[in-house]
Amino acid sequence: MVIASKEYHVRDLQYVIRTAEVEDSQALADVRLQVDGETENMDRVRGEAYLDAEALKGIIEKDSQSARSLFLVAEVNGEIAGFSRCEGSELKRMAHKVEFGVGVLEAYWGYGIGKHLLKESIQWAEETGVKKMTLNVLETNKKAIKLYHTYGFEIEGMLRKDKVLSDGQFYNTLLMGRFSE
Repeated sequence: MVIASKEYHVRDLQYVIRTAEVEDSQALADVRLQVDGETENMDRVRGEAYLDAEALKGIIEKDSQSARSLFLVAEVNGEIAGFSRCEGSELKRMAHKVEFGVGVLEAYWGYGIGKHLLKESIQWAEETGVKKMTLNVLETNKKAIKLYHTYGFEIEGMLRKDKVLSDGQFYNTLLMGRFSE
């Protein structure tokens, strides 16, 4: 689905949240790769499950035409600083929900980009009749968990010893959901 762009000013940074376009494919591939290398809060390490520009182009085209999916980017001075995606299902038993994921370049942490991508996604979900948003978050990502709680997400479960991080230790993943009326 495509939504209207919105402009944000946070401290000294101006950015736009807008729907991803096929022209963003290469930049998104680069940003996704970089984000994966900047934090252990993502599912992948840098270079794993790499999606090239052509693969992302297909996802963007599909999401733009689907009433059940939304792919957003945060743009700063013409460059992509972050992204989020709500992926829906065409299966009848799961058509009421979407899974949310987000990534922001480390240089832009602290400017509310992730928060605004989340808020825009929630607004879209509510306007389009999505009944449930789900997400997975590493149990150590306290800042994200607090943000998700603030916007109505609840912990629905935990995957024990779900990920092994660079320290060789196992970590749990929290399953969170947000329900609409």
